[in-house]
Amino acid sequence: MYSASVHLSEVAVPATRSRKVRKNLRLSQHKLDRAKRILGTETETETVEQALDLVAFREEVIAGARRLAGSKSLRDILRTGPE
Repeated sequence: MYSASVHLSEVAVPATRSRKVRKNLRLSQHKLDRAKRILGTETETETVEQALDLVAFREEVIAGARRLAGSKSLRDILRTGPE
């Protein structure tokens, strides 16, 4: 299995975004190519960035679902069914 090296160069970014740093990663080229195709990204760096964003979003969705699952309103909907 071959691996790919991904290089993120340090660049100036707006204050609303975090600063980018250079990283050397050994990744499966097959996984990177697959993610690039699925995400429709142009570069390997963009692919890794979007994949990391999706991991963070997944965490937010899970946390929200857990909060909702503990709320009385969801239990009422599940008990009575849709209106």
